[in-house]
Amino acid sequence: MHPSNDLFTGAATGSPHLPLAERLRPKTLDDVVGQAHLLGPGKPLRVAFESGRPHSMIFWGPPGVGKTTLARLMANGFDAQFIAISAVLGGVKDIREAVVAAQVAQGQGRRTILFVDEVHRFNKSQQDAFLPYVESGLFTFIGATTENPSFEVNSALLSRARVYVLEPLEQKDLLELMGRAMQWLPDIRFEDDAKAQLCAWADGDARRLLNAVEVVAESAMAAKREVIDSQWLETSLSQNLRRFDKGGDAFYDQISALHKSVRGSDPDAALYWFARMLDGGADPRYLARRIVRMAVEDIGLADPRATQLALQGADIYERLGSPEGELALAQAVVYLACAAKSNAVYTAYKAARSYAAQHGSAPVPLHLRNAPTQLMKQLGHGQSYRYAHDEPHGYAAGVRYFPDGLGARFYKPVDRGLEGKIAEKLAFLRDLDQKQGKS
Repeated sequence: MHPSNDLFTGAATGSPHLPLAERLRPKTLDDVVGQAHLLGPGKPLRVAFESGRPHSMIFWGPPGVGKTTLARLMANGFDAQFIAISAVLGGVKDIREAVVAAQVAQGQGRRTILFVDEVHRFNKSQQDAFLPYVESGLFTFIGATTENPSFEVNSALLSRARVYVLEPLEQKDLLELMGRAMQWLPDIRFEDDAKAQLCAWADGDARRLLNAVEVVAESAMAAKREVIDSQWLETSLSQNLRRFDKGGDAFYDQISALHKSVRGSDPDAALYWFARMLDGGADPRYLARRIVRMAVEDIGLADPRATQLALQGADIYERLGSPEGELALAQAVVYLACAAKSNAVYTAYKAARSYAAQHGSAPVPLHLRNAPTQLMKQLGHGQSYRYAHDEPHGYAAGVRYFPDGLGARFYKPVDRGLEGKIAEKLAFLRDLDQKQGKS
């Protein structure tokens, strides 16, 4: 927890001992690069700043787009105490300390802005802890998250805050930042191709760009090099120039594209997304788990071999590792994309869960109850139960297996793959039931 503006003030002074990204942190709203849809004239955040009435909000966007900066600027603009908590490192103790500091500031007639970085990392009870203080106005709550707040932030807290979506910086914004950075690095010049390559690598992340500029500039000065071209850039960065966001929406957008390509029976697109995620640094074990999920959710009993092949691919990867094991996962991806599709089991399971929750603890019918003791037999447990193996077709036609008064049809097999045969079998059995008078 940081109940002060010390870091921000230090950045404002442009201390050469601070990282370049901190030295260039905006001191006023007009210094902010990008986010014109929120900060332009008449736009929501600009209006909020100019109104003099701060409100609780959540900044949702990828890393390095200005979430922390905007929170600090708001505290400065409203002459408020700024308290920052990291949900990655903090806990209930930090929340309590923040409440005490806000109460002290309130007693002095001063507002407090509480900034919670990575708010989605707090669990439900930790997020709930903010609610009474937000409602009482003790502090203005500002959360920052790289995840979709609809899924990761409690609905109670979400309903009390306005969500602002921050976008990745465009190339022109990143080039403007590089221009500002050059004022601190007067002895270094980047050629246009190197600038374009750095901006592409930063992928909309200002902090990533400025950190890379600083690393490259230090390397160039050590080598007594004044001009940086794309060849030198690749050598000096000495790391993969492709960005893969392992924690934010970019990651989940790509896994969504893979899943939907499999569901859409396009093996080529499925292989592309699989290869792209591996190329970007995705954990093959995570991909293996998702491939198994695809087999169960979108293929199911239309082709049970899909689940077996997905599990085998995961097992082969564990045995062989990279890169050999990745070929088994690729094989599973192609098979799943080409297999017959059915979500009948997935849909049936969700419907059954909902039905069971709706009807509560309906008693088990007597003929289905276990009867291991004489007392249970005397109470009627297991009476009139018909053993299916002793019946024609191995089926006790007409017997009801739902609780009394309940009954529904959840599983509706499709006419594709093995499920077509399953549908025929179930139709035959239901015909036997009708002949026995079972509705």
